[in-house]
Parts: sequence; structure tokens; C-alpha cells
Amino acid sequence: MSEKMKLYDMQDDDVWRQVFWMLKRLSSYALWKRKRDAWEVFAYAYEAAVKNWPKSQPEQMDPDMLPQIYELLSLYNEGVPELAKGHRFVWRVDGPLALTIDKAGTISRYFYTDPDYWERGMQLAPYPPPVEALHKLMRASEFNGEYAPTEVPDAPHMTARCPSPGSLLSPDTYKFASYELPYPVFPAPLPDVPDGSDLLVRSGQRVPRDGIWEPVRMDRDKAFGIVPVGAKRIESNGCFNYLVADGKAPFIDEWNEAHGQAERVATQPV
Repeated sequence: MSEKMKLYDMQDDDVWRQVFWMLKRLSSYALWKRKRDAWEVFAYAYEAAVKNWPKSQPEQMDPDMLPQIYELLSLYNEGVPELAKGHRFVWRVDGPLALTIDKAGTISRYFYTDPDYWERGMQLAPYPPPVEALHKLMRASEFNGEYAPTEVPDAPHMTARCPSPGSLLSPDTYKFASYELPYPVFPAPLPDVPDGSDLLVRSGQRVPRDGIWEPVRMDRDKAFGIVPVGAKRIESNGCFNYLVADGKAPFIDEWNEAHGQAERVATQPV
């Protein structure tokens, strides 16, 4: 196991609490309302830029992007009020808030396609200042891990959204080639993690209710290491994940020390 993986061990109490706090934050109405409001600011600024940008200025914003930008704002306006009512279906694969992430990704990849700065969906060089000002407004609606509460697509062997604590906690995951997202400020002290329930769901089975779930391993105690005896016991077996009701419980990535790589394994979230 790498030093970075050891740094974010779910057996560590601080990591345990930080991951739980992060998932509560990423699935909160407050965060998604902030995302929606930031996108609205960006949408209005982009429209103003398209209408008022001097034609003599070499950097021009694509007016054909506006319908996509406002379509995404409409999805926010549909989904955020439902979230305020406690309705989590907005994160189902075809739900309005899950769709915002996919559509925002498309807009960001094709944000400014001047060949001096962009190629095949990748930014190659810093944008000109007027373009970068709009780019920063767009990124203000983005949070690392925002995909965490969205449903895992129903496909064979799909793994959990958060494969490890580091996917939420490592500062490296907040740094990208052309921009950096702010790292969250954790409360002090971190709240306790509530006790789990006795509800067990295996990978591939339907999740009965929305919420934060813990992957676990179920074994039998062994006498002298060879004969299985006694009752089953439950051990933590990975990173917490937010799962949406009626979606299928995903597989998880588990580190194989012998092979030096992560492997997809089934689990029983609890």
C-alpha cells in the first residue's frame, strides 16, 4: 500500500469523521443551492459577454453555448427546490441534479475552443484574461466530489463513486491542469459518526433508502485459522459512500497488497 493510501485509512478516527462530514456536505441542500446560484451568475455573465463583446477583440465567446448553459440552469431550478423538500431522486441517473454534472462537464470541455488554447477537449494554455474571468465564474459552481451523491449507473461491476478516502481528502484531487478548487475547511471538533443500522445490502442489490453507507466484510471466526466456527462478524471494508434509494449497491475497489493494485470486489454496505 502506498504512503498516500496509508495516510487516508478508514480505521483512523479523524479520517472516519472527515469522510462522513464530507459526504454530508456534498449531499446537502446548502451546497447545491450554492452551486445553482454560482451557475446563474456565470450564465448571466456569459450572455452579457456574447452580447457586448467588442467585435474588434480577438477573443470571442461562442453564442451557441448559451442554450446549453441555460438548460443546465433550468435543471438546477428543477432539482434544487426538490432537494429542499428532502427529495433525493434528483441524484438518480436521469435526475435533474445528476444531469447537471454531466452537462457541466461538456460545457467545461468545450468552453473556449480557440486552437491556440484548446485541443480535443483539453485546455493547453492559460486563457486570455477576459476569457479567464468567465472561466473562473463557471468554476465557482464546481466542488470536488460533487458527483458523490449521484447514482452509480446500473452496469455490471460498476464501482462506488468514492473508491477511497483520498478521493475526497487528498489536496491533490483539488488541483487540475488549468485550475484549482478550494479545499474544504473542516469544523473543529468534527462531529461524531452516528451508529450504523443492522440493514445489509449486497453489491448488485437494490438500496432500500438514501443515505451514507459503509462497505463491510462479513467473515466467520476461525479456530486455529482453519475451521470456520461461531457467528458472523462485520468489519469495515472501505470508504463511506452516499447511495441513492432504488439504485443498485456498487462494487468497491480494494487494495491488493500482493499484486500492488486495486481490485474490484463485492461488499455488503451497512
